Amino acid sequence: MKKDIHPEYREVVFQDTSSDFKFITRSTMSSNETITMEDGKTYPVIKVEVSSQSHPFYTGKNMFIDTAGRVEKFRSRYAKKA
Repeated sequence: MKKDIHPEYREVVFQDTSSDFKFITRSTMSSNETITMEDGKTYPVIKVEVSSQSHPFYTGKNMFIDTAGRVEKFRSRYAKKA
């Protein structure tokens, strides 16, 4: 490997802002914010909006959209003009 061309690969904390879920993983992302976890170590923190704790696919709270009702409403609205 060439020296001084690769980003630093280190442990960081990803924090879900919607559910306040935190997990430690390794990443090359950098941040000015830090957080002290339960193990007593300080890590850079990367804030994300969606994680497995808040995404509808993983939580089982999927929202099903009534597309058939929308299509029928569209057809009834524009069928009158034809």
